[in-house]
Amino acid sequence: MFAQVLSAAPYGIEARLIEVQCDVSPGLPGFAIVGLPEKEVSEARERVRSAIRNAGLSFPQLRITANLAPADLRKEGAGFDLALAVALLVATGQVRPEATADTVFLGELALDGSLRPVRGTLAMALAAHEAGIGRAVVAAPSAAEAALVDGLAVHPVASLGETVGFLRGEHTIPPAPRTVPAEEPPDWIDLSFVRGQEHARRALEIAAAGAHHILMVGPPGAGKSLLAQCLPGILPPLTFDEALEVSRIYSVAGLLPPGRPLLCWRPFRSPHHTVSYAGMVGGGHGIPSPGEITLAHHGVLFLDELPEFDRKVLEALRQPLEERRITVVRAGTSITFPASFMLVGAMNPCPCGHLGDPLRPCRCRPHEVVAYRKRLSGPFLDRVDLFVQVPRLTRDELLADGGGEPSEAVRKRVAAAREVQQRRFAGSTRTNAEIGPREVRRLCRIGPEAKALLSRAVDHFALTGRGYVRTLKVALTIADLAGSATIEPEHVAEALQYRAFPEEATA
Repeated sequence: MFAQVLSAAPYGIEARLIEVQCDVSPGLPGFAIVGLPEKEVSEARERVRSAIRNAGLSFPQLRITANLAPADLRKEGAGFDLALAVALLVATGQVRPEATADTVFLGELALDGSLRPVRGTLAMALAAHEAGIGRAVVAAPSAAEAALVDGLAVHPVASLGETVGFLRGEHTIPPAPRTVPAEEPPDWIDLSFVRGQEHARRALEIAAAGAHHILMVGPPGAGKSLLAQCLPGILPPLTFDEALEVSRIYSVAGLLPPGRPLLCWRPFRSPHHTVSYAGMVGGGHGIPSPGEITLAHHGVLFLDELPEFDRKVLEALRQPLEERRITVVRAGTSITFPASFMLVGAMNPCPCGHLGDPLRPCRCRPHEVVAYRKRLSGPFLDRVDLFVQVPRLTRDELLADGGGEPSEAVRKRVAAAREVQQRRFAGSTRTNAEIGPREVRRLCRIGPEAKALLSRAVDHFALTGRGYVRTLKVALTIADLAGSATIEPEHVAEALQYRAFPEEATA
């Protein structure tokens, strides 16, 4: 007898519906799974066999063939277990075929028949809803995650036996409620802990308001890392659509914290400088998985000790810094991941870190400083919006009581500037940093004096076309923070302060 039920599999950060077909026929007893299954999928034979028997159901001593269609798509993970078991039970007449109609089945089976959650449940639930599927039967721990999809009835089940009872009509399982949990803000470092560094604090506020990329250069202990760790606390929380997108990424990566199906606050990723190419941009064996730049989507990617990162890794950031996405190509597979993040870089001015320090002399030779500086290519630096010098703190700044303005006050100004941008971009969540050259010409209202100042700066700063556009976008953000509808000369002048790489790093 033949039976077919629906399941799904993550593919990038999206998901594909999979038809789980099962044929039971006379012949030498055996259980074969075809359709490009990886090892963990092929091992489902033993999990399904034991789960069916331990659930008090009958496992046939016949020839069983299961096909996962489409057959040309690689299948990974243990999420097909429940669908395979249900399809086998339908094929052997233990469950009615009509009971599985318009339903997708997601869950990993333990040998005793209990169900375990699988990664990517949110992405698979979204794919099912977009395909017009009305119902999902999922492992109970994943129900809250899948229930975030509006219009999809999600039935949580704890075991195969409970699933069969539900399909037979022996008991009812009400759909899991769609709830958006209230999440307390993480314990971020407050900006009030930062002493001095008024120039850097201002640059951080501008970067947060327009989602601009920023690079901080200064000696060790000046506060670069502390400033970066304060950045999430001045960013506005995620909108629901952004939170759903970020949560889907973390679900596919298997990084959703237990009991938190929806991530409400912007991610902050800080990979070590030894991170691999695949770890940064995405990849791995089989279907590529998201890397650090995708895990930082709608949030912050902090790269401390920037020149210590592998040159290949840094150059791979050039496309996502410009296009806000990354395409990972493997043999027979091409997946585009979203990568709309704020890059925050931090570096020393030289290998020893004390070039230009008035108190500690630099021990580096000139050619060592040049070699250190050349680890960052010109095209990479051209994609950074703000360059900030973070000098050594003075004695008075170190010994002063209290710090600067708290994060809450700065966050209010950032949120107000983001609201201006939402109105500018017709209600979308786009930011000034995301607009292209054509939109810059259309949206940037710049007065004649400001335009003349910018014109003189083109030669003085040797601005490229990309640098010119990025300066305009930073000036637009400064105007938004000031509540100005037009870009004035003072806005251009401040934006130009952040355009030149600090002189100490080029000495």
